[in-house]
Amino acid sequence: MTTPPTRMTRACRKLLSASFVMLAVAGLAAASTAAAKADPFLDEIVDFTGGVFFLEHKVPGLIIGAVSNGDISVHGYGERAGEGSGPPDGDTVMRLGSITKAFTGEVLAYLTVDGTVQLAQPLIKTAPEFAGKADVAQIRLIDLVTHSGGLSRELPHEPGPKDDPHAPITIDAFANWLHTEPLLFKPGHAVLYSNFGFDLLSHALANAAKKPYPDLLEENITGKLALKDTVFKLSDDQKKRLMQGHGFGGEPLPDIPTGDVVVGSGGLYSSANDLLRWMQWHLDRFGEKDAEVRLLDHGLYLVRDGLDRVSGMDESGRMDAMGLAWVGMMPKDDRPFILQKAGGMQGMFCYIAFAPAKGTAVFMAINKYDFGAAMAMGQLANELIATLSPR
Repeated sequence: MTTPPTRMTRACRKLLSASFVMLAVAGLAAASTAAAKADPFLDEIVDFTGGVFFLEHKVPGLIIGAVSNGDISVHGYGERAGEGSGPPDGDTVMRLGSITKAFTGEVLAYLTVDGTVQLAQPLIKTAPEFAGKADVAQIRLIDLVTHSGGLSRELPHEPGPKDDPHAPITIDAFANWLHTEPLLFKPGHAVLYSNFGFDLLSHALANAAKKPYPDLLEENITGKLALKDTVFKLSDDQKKRLMQGHGFGGEPLPDIPTGDVVVGSGGLYSSANDLLRWMQWHLDRFGEKDAEVRLLDHGLYLVRDGLDRVSGMDESGRMDAMGLAWVGMMPKDDRPFILQKAGGMQGMFCYIAFAPAKGTAVFMAINKYDFGAAMAMGQLANELIATLSPR
């Protein structure tokens, strides 16, 4: 009969395990890429956090970055695009997936401030082609941006070709569905994650401003902040810096177009350096420039308490309230209030979160479809915010 391990034995095992992790991470540090050193303390925390995550989850590549009190730290691990490619860095370009929605929410805030639209105006005011049924007339822009429009997650459609799977998603297909199918619930009464709704929103915003949605994004956000890698279509140089996505079995996935319609819900590419620069704008909470836009963009418009149902919103942390695409998480223990958004597309999972009152933001991305790693990534990023700026 074996005797149960003593407390001393368990303690020794934990110590040996911790020592192994520290040695392994120390070895990774030499191989990881990092942004120019700013705050050494911040850099140490971010690098160790990323190194441990990479060792534990064994994804092909990982990039992690943080902003804290104006300082930036970015680190990459593994391989950007296969054997011999080196680790990703701050200029590595990647698919953002649904983090695109947070940009769409901010465009809505800009157009609300300049009077082009109103948050509570009906969808059909600027998209009359969708009018017809009484329930569709009840959908407001604020319902679309908070996933509460009564729409399905995706527009039901036939599969598209492998090299252009989004081709069947068209404005006419949107109109046909809205003219013939009932909404799943009364707008504003429940939340169901909906890519469908955000593509309707970007179409309505483009109609209201009388210009293509990508132009609206550049005019209001990416051009103003010089986010040169935050685009819908890649240049030849950006293609050379693209992070390779992988499927559930580890197989490389092709980079596919999303077309001209899937622009509000997904489709954006970006880099860690661009995203952290964007976060610096979000964290400038007392800055006079764009103050009203930030105020709207950081507001919470739909509180979970009182909703009939909530589905598809809790993978990266429990949704307490919805903002303009941002998921609001109330303070808990030593974690401050957080606004966050996750995304996934073509073998990439990304997560971005920030604490507006604490001057801290974290971005992480992995290049493999691994739901366990993706959920752990969100939890780790939220914990890192708490470490860098506890309540």
